[in-house]
Order: sequence, then structure tokens, then C-alpha cells
Amino acid sequence: MSTKSRLVPLLLALAVVLGIFIGTFYTSHFSGNRLNIINTGNNKLNYLLQIIDNNYVDTVNANDLVEDAMPLILAELDPHSSYIGASEAEESVEELRGSFSGIGVRFTVQNDTVNVMNVIKGGPSEQVGILAGDRIVAADDSTLIAKSSRDIMKRLRGEKHSKVKLTVVRHGQSKPLTFTVERGDVPIESVDAAFMLDKHTGYISIESFGESTYPEMLTALAQLSAQGMDNLIIDLRGNRGGYMQTAILMVNEFLPAGQLVVYTEGRKSAREDYRTDGHGSFQKLPLVVLVDEGSASASEIFAGAIQDNDRGTIIGRRSFGKGLVQQPIEFKDGSIVRLTVARYYTPSGRCIQKPYVKGHGEEYENDLIARYERGEFFSADSIHQDGPEYKTRLGRTVYGGGGIMPDIFIPEDTTLYTSYFREAVFTGLTIQFAFAYTDQNRQQLLSFKNVEAMENYLSRQNLLEQFARFGEEHGLKRRNLMLQRSAPLFEKNIIANIIYNAQDQVWRLQYISKTDPAILRALEIFKSGTAKPKGPGSKVSYSISNDMRMRLPSYLAKSHVCMYS
Repeated sequence: MSTKSRLVPLLLALAVVLGIFIGTFYTSHFSGNRLNIINTGNNKLNYLLQIIDNNYVDTVNANDLVEDAMPLILAELDPHSSYIGASEAEESVEELRGSFSGIGVRFTVQNDTVNVMNVIKGGPSEQVGILAGDRIVAADDSTLIAKSSRDIMKRLRGEKHSKVKLTVVRHGQSKPLTFTVERGDVPIESVDAAFMLDKHTGYISIESFGESTYPEMLTALAQLSAQGMDNLIIDLRGNRGGYMQTAILMVNEFLPAGQLVVYTEGRKSAREDYRTDGHGSFQKLPLVVLVDEGSASASEIFAGAIQDNDRGTIIGRRSFGKGLVQQPIEFKDGSIVRLTVARYYTPSGRCIQKPYVKGHGEEYENDLIARYERGEFFSADSIHQDGPEYKTRLGRTVYGGGGIMPDIFIPEDTTLYTSYFREAVFTGLTIQFAFAYTDQNRQQLLSFKNVEAMENYLSRQNLLEQFARFGEEHGLKRRNLMLQRSAPLFEKNIIANIIYNAQDQVWRLQYISKTDPAILRALEIFKSGTAKPKGPGSKVSYSISNDMRMRLPSYLAKSHVCMYS
């Protein structure tokens, strides 16, 4: 066969391929890329919007459709990828930035009215004479009565140096007062308390991991050291997390050089290790970290690094279980997508992200309720550690797949609970009573020099009887037997809220700490010199002695619904 004859089939094949290519090009070009639109998922959405715009029976705002669709699309990926519209984006990052521009108060909404809980020292409101207990009823002649918390904050916050006229109702004043406040920088302190529990033990409560948390912690550590601190408790209960880098900086203060703090890895992200530099000033300080089911994300990075490096003891209940890393991606209109791009792993190699099913966000959100119903809050035996096993530096066994399990488990104690107490708390009546009592007795309460003096005074005021009458006036039927059974819970709940209303979170936590079983257990191990874990042969406790049984529900430990403005 000649060479020419052998080339004929090859030339025909090339001609066919070239013809298909040219045909596809012209079909695509002259049909407006319709084939590509139909067969490519991302353009399919654009094509759907175009069909709706061209053919739908009513006029539709395509931008609104996109805004509504974005969260739904991301919800199909994982529970933590999210979309934040432009109007909410700035608000969502203010707390982590550590400051914003506003009038400088912390407030709550009671009976549809803005009630000032605390006036931030040195802030704009304090400078013009606004006081705790004042009720702000209008801003620039626009009523704030019966407005949502978001609407209230939008009216009270604003550009630095801008002014707002506030109408205030004050207890004991027959007429409303008016104040013109020039908005200024308002700090949001993420370290919400730091004080000495006894002559040797310092306590730091951290609310979140924001931009200012690390320097705030350093300041707190310096102050406590000056007061003779030999041991430290860091309370991360209810701390939902924040910036990973902040947690890494904070862990660095407690570990020697070269220790792995955390590493991240994803499908498109190569493994990245984060290690300590050895410059930390508290590498040998006996340390306890408190966690619970509300401790998430950066809190778990911190607790996991301390536990896996056998640096300190973790006390409390199993943490939330968030091990996914989100990268913020900003659009031109100011909206933000927080997309999960990697998982983070503790030094032992465990990812503590709890299991989830894509698109089943409601089931994921209800996980804490499911834990409660399984009895996990009350017994360590109810916690099923079915994730893979890992080893700490000393060889202790830890588990992946669902939060940080503490070294010492502290159960929730409901022995004094009654349906009467539960109804009083969950309807907000105890908070309402505490606020009303504070309002009527503010001058007396402000006269006390320390929390012990205020506690002694309040314990003699027959608050239980006063609350029972208040409850009846607000629709809560009196039940004397239940009232007496839950008396210690009622007293602690009410006194804690009165102390907070009259002073601040520091005083409140000082009062609560005296009977907090997790703190009492920490003090016990400091005394015995066992805060630093031993090897795998050492015994781990998962209970608490009867004389330290919890008499205070966990939701009293740190939480108090209050907003900055």
C-alpha cells in the first residue's frame, strides 16, 4: 500500500474533528452560548433568572431572588458556610473588631422599652449624664418603643462625631429628660472579667476571640500576676469562638517553643501548621480551662491545644464540635460569603467537627437539645465516643468527631429544679423582677464597696417572697412547695441579676464563682498539685463530689442577654 493511501483515513479523521469543532463554535456563538448555559451548572442559574425575567407572569426583582437564593445554596454545603447581606455585614464583624461608633451603653429591652443596663466608663453617654436604669424612649424624636433590637441599634449607633438627641425617662423624675450625645468609639471587651478567686488563683472569663482579645488577655494576666497569681482558670464556657489567629496567639503564651497548636487542611488548601515561638510568658503556670456545650470554634482550638499538649486540665462538659474553617469573601456591594475552605485539626490529629448531613441544618442546630435529651449533660456515661482514637503527647487517649471531651466532667444538677422555677426563668420573670428591684433600690445598691457587702444585704431582703408576689401579678401562679424546694436556685438567679444590673459582669461572676462546681473542682486540683496531666496510667475523674454538687444552672454561669450601642 502506498504512503498516500495510508494517509487518507488519518486526513478524513482530522477533517471530522475539525468539522465538529467548527460546528460547535458557530452553534455556540450564534445561539448566545445557549448550549453552555444549559449544560453548565453555574450558568444554568443565570439562565433561569433570565427566563423568569422574560416570561414570569408578574414583575420580579432579580436582585431579591439572588439574595434569597444565596443562603439556601450555601446551606446545602455545610452548617457553617453562610451568606451575609450588605446591610448586615458591617454589624456582623463589629463585635470581633473590638469597637464600634455609638453612644456607649449596654441595654436590654424590657416591656418594649430600651433599658440601660450599664453605661460604659468614659464613653459618650457617661459624659452627658445618662445613668444605668434610664429608659431611652426616643432618638431624634423618633420613638424607640416596641422597636426590634436591630432597629434600636441602627438608631443609636452611627458615624463617629455624629450627634443624636435622646429622650430619657428616669426613675423618680416626673418629666422626661433630653440629652444630646456625640457618638464616639465604644470598646467591646471580649475579656469580660478578670479577678483573683483566692490569694493564689486568678480567673479570666473570655466571651469571644476578637481582634482585641489577645492584648486584653495579656493585660488581665499582668494585673493578676501583680496580685500574686500562682494558678490560672480560663473560662471559655459559652464562648462561640471568633478568629483562629487570636486563639493561636493566646495559646502561644502557655506553651514552649515548637509545639503544634493547630493545623488546617482542605481540598484546595495544603496543610498548614501553626506552632509556638517560645516567647510566651506563662509556660509553666498551672492552668485549667473551662468548657461546655456552648464553647465552639476558636474556643475548641484553644482547649484542644492545651489538652493535646498535656499542658493543663480541661473541666466541664463536651464542647460544641465546630472544626470547619471559613474564609470571608466580599462582594462589591459589601455582602459577604463565609465559605468553608478547610478543616482544622488539633495537635494529636483529630478533627473535632461533629457529624452533619448536608442540607439538614435544622437537625444540626438541634444537636444540643438532642444531647440534653440523651442525658449527656448529666452523665459522662451518656456520651458516646465513637470517633477515632488519638493520643496526646503523653499518650493519653482522646477522640475525634464531635467536640472536646473534658478531662474532668461536671454534670448539670437538676435536683432542685421544679416546673415553677423553670417557668419563672424561661418566661423572663426572674430577670424582670431583678431589674424592677434594682430600679427601685439603685441608690442603696450603689453604696456597697464590694460584692460581698451587696450579697449580704440582698440575702436579708426576703427576695423570694417579693418575687412570688411579683410573679402572681404577672400571671405566674404561686406554688409554695415548689417555691421552697427551688429556693436556693431562685435566690442565686435573682441576686446574680440584681448584682449585674447594679454593677457589672465582674461583680456578677465574682458572686457566682463561689458556688460554681467547675471552679470549685479547679481549685481542688490546684491545691492537690494535679493541674498538669500525667501519663496514660493516671486516673481521670468524670464526676464531682457530692459536697460540690451544682446548685446553679449552667445558663446562669455567664449569659445575660444584653446589647451594646
